[in-house]
Amino acid sequence: MAALAKTCFFETEASDRMIAVLGRKSAEERIAYLLLHLMGRIAEQTVIRGNRYPLPLRQQHIADAVGLTSVHVSRILGVFRDRGIADLSSGVLEVLNRDELARLGSLT
Repeated sequence: MAALAKTCFFETEASDRMIAVLGRKSAEERIAYLLLHLMGRIAEQTVIRGNRYPLPLRQQHIADAVGLTSVHVSRILGVFRDRGIADLSSGVLEVLNRDELARLGSLT
């Protein structure tokens, strides 16, 4: 029972943070926050080598999660790639500059 309560608490906390991100942050910041959140969850479940994370999401999934269009997500992911922050292709997220991604995705 304690494990269930703990899980509910953490999921509620994560939902509250996502609501704050959606209401307060720019498109770049929303996507960066989501990628960081997913990276953390993936790292809990699997061994990550280097800065490559399996992320089999389509741009539409990301768009739905952060309240943007898939075209806008595509544009932002292109900006991330061009600026050397992150590259999402073929179901793999490669983080090229974790510090900059963390700066963009921070809640402060």
